[in-house]
Amino acid sequence: MRRLLIAAALAAVLPCLASAQNYPNKAVTMVVPFAAGGPTDTLARIFAAALQQRLGQTVVVENTTGAAGTIGTGRIVRAAPDGYTLGIGHWSTHVVNGAIYPLTYDLLNDFAPVSLIASNPQLLVARKTIPAKDLTELVAWVKANQDKISAGTAGAGAASHVSGVYFQTVTNTKFNFIPYRGTGPALQDLVAGNIDLMFDQAASALPQVRNGNVRAFAVTAKTRLTSEPNIPTVDEAGMPNFYIAVWHALWFPKGTPKDIVMKMNATVRDVLADPAVRQRLVELGQDIPAVEQQTPEALYAYHKAEIEKWHPIIKAANIKPE
Repeated sequence: MRRLLIAAALAAVLPCLASAQNYPNKAVTMVVPFAAGGPTDTLARIFAAALQQRLGQTVVVENTTGAAGTIGTGRIVRAAPDGYTLGIGHWSTHVVNGAIYPLTYDLLNDFAPVSLIASNPQLLVARKTIPAKDLTELVAWVKANQDKISAGTAGAGAASHVSGVYFQTVTNTKFNFIPYRGTGPALQDLVAGNIDLMFDQAASALPQVRNGNVRAFAVTAKTRLTSEPNIPTVDEAGMPNFYIAVWHALWFPKGTPKDIVMKMNATVRDVLADPAVRQRLVELGQDIPAVEQQTPEALYAYHKAEIEKWHPIIKAANIKPE
């Protein structure tokens, strides 16, 4: 009987050991919850190509779109926890959506975190004809003209919208939000002077800032952008701790074996250390997480803290899906 029990225990353990040693032995699918061509898809393809080189297996990018990213994110939850379905998501899909949509999954506990991979802070930008010279003057101008001011967003619950709501809360101001089908059209209207201000990801707004088409008043991060160090941080500009970033990370489905998670984590960390990848991320306006932030445990802790910070703000603003 004792031999049978030992044999049964070994039979249960050996497949797990084999899976870690042989993983991956077929293609890995990376699910992107947004359409091809967007910032999340761009990051996914950079990492898919780099992971493929290191893993020795094809990494297929699958765009599963709809419902503000909830469909693609749910696809990860329902996938087999065998290491062959990897999801990329960000602040909106894994934080904001939980405060707006009646999700059928738990954003924090129905995933196996792999690693934080990049963080893209927001820029507070305004039409170039606004008279304010810095953020303090901008806030004063908004307070004096708030009934006339319009801010562009990519729709209810988008980072551009939540950032604007947070700005209103901190500065005790009110202004009109104008929803667009993405921040691209909103930014074009800002360039044309049809709206007054907006928050946009640094990667998207920087070209217009550099061309002098809009004015940047601050970056919503603790440090200045490597790619554009002339823009002050919110701390330096007079709005301390006003930190907002559209961060991206990778997750497996809950229940994925720990050894597979750690093998993927080690591979991702190797990608993040690659000078060519780092340069590409910087060119896209992305901040690269510090080494100590690249562990599954660090991602879980950061994810939890972001939910605890933003859910009360979003619910207090009564933001509803469109």
